[in-house]
Amino acid sequence: MKDDFIARHQLWTAEQTDAAERLRSQAEGLRQVRIAWCDQHGILRGKTLEVGHFLSVLDSGKDFQTATLIFDTTNNPVTPPFRAAALGDPRMTGLPDGVLVPDPLTFRMLPWLDRTGWILSDLHYRSGERVPFDTRGVLADQLSRLAGEGFGYVSGIEMEFYLTRLDDPMLGFEDSGYPPTPPKVSAVGHGFQYLTESRGDEIEPILSILRDNLVSLGLPLATIEDEWGPGQTEFTFEPLPGAATADAAVLARTTIKQLARRNGYHATFMARPALPNAFSSGWHLHQSLSSESTGNAFAGATADELLSQTGMTFMGGLLHHALATSVLTTPTINGYKRYRPDSFAPDRIAWAEENRGAFVRVTGGRGDANTHLENRVGDPAANPYLYLASQIAAGRDGLRQKLDPGPSADEPYVSESPALPATLERAIDHFEGSALLRAEFGDPFVDYLTMIKRHEVARFNAAVTDWEQREYFEVY
Repeated sequence: MKDDFIARHQLWTAEQTDAAERLRSQAEGLRQVRIAWCDQHGILRGKTLEVGHFLSVLDSGKDFQTATLIFDTTNNPVTPPFRAAALGDPRMTGLPDGVLVPDPLTFRMLPWLDRTGWILSDLHYRSGERVPFDTRGVLADQLSRLAGEGFGYVSGIEMEFYLTRLDDPMLGFEDSGYPPTPPKVSAVGHGFQYLTESRGDEIEPILSILRDNLVSLGLPLATIEDEWGPGQTEFTFEPLPGAATADAAVLARTTIKQLARRNGYHATFMARPALPNAFSSGWHLHQSLSSESTGNAFAGATADELLSQTGMTFMGGLLHHALATSVLTTPTINGYKRYRPDSFAPDRIAWAEENRGAFVRVTGGRGDANTHLENRVGDPAANPYLYLASQIAAGRDGLRQKLDPGPSADEPYVSESPALPATLERAIDHFEGSALLRAEFGDPFVDYLTMIKRHEVARFNAAVTDWEQREYFEVY
């Protein structure tokens, strides 16, 4: 008997329904389809489906294990598995199967695999209700609220990462665990000749593979740039509307990691890897609001106006809620080690016009129709849906309350602006106590992510680090 779960619960728009029909008509040439979902950490999980089964999934959805929702970064359960109701949602009791609802608008052919498709999905319970811990759903809700207030969201990404040569993947059984032994790697090129053509050419073979496949996927790659560290690279993408930027980010990251591994390299989006002469990597998020009446709602109306009132108060919201949103923009312990003075990463909550040391940089020029905000705080490992959702929730509150961002900080690293959290542990306190984020994302989600991140911090605090061994083992 046919299960019409998706239609019965009206989970697709008309546009998605039409896209699904096109998929059915084109399925004959497929071997298999990877159905993926973005977990709480921004990491893609998924299943590979035979084509016939995939076609049935376009009606019924695909079962998935809600157990994945109780894991921290390296799959350590944060609560005993059959006490999952401790996450704040009684529907999680016993870790029942949920339903992956594929989004036909995200379907791609993976160019490095034979006749293999890829599609993103959303997380639902068997009742048809959205799982509140589905981060793609968190962003969808924010976009819906923003649309109700008359605006669209446009964003573009600059994402830095390291390419290294994979010397030893450390695949022994003794290397498996929570977490596994990291791979042994070596440098693929020289560093500290920022944007020099010869440095980029040293790793051109792998860069060309990455470039060709990202373009074949239809992702709006704009530039490939040599960064500071040896093998450190930045990929930038053209701006996209709504959730498309987050969808592109998760696909780009997994593509880069998979293709690097297939070709004898290791790519890492860790913010500050423990490699000699490594320079921190960041994720700069460019953003603006669109309006049917004005186009770019952030652009100043005159040649002398830096930002519109909409742009100013949206920025005021970003600054006002920067402490609370830090867990969403910088979710790793390691990411907070980027925040150093004079490092091209912000260390305090300040804004400035065309200044790369500021938390928010206003870029585009006075009177320029492309003027927008660049948030330079992001960790390259951030969950893209939560990063974007954090900006929309904070910015919307700025619009609502007409929050004043205050004067610009022409010298951000010596301004008297408040400091960003020094650690993930401090950031969690601000996140957990945020009335705004509880109102926007719901108590269950805030309590859930707080539990996940506190478990991660507790494991870190319990571990004996190399620093401690060097500091105390001999002298005491």
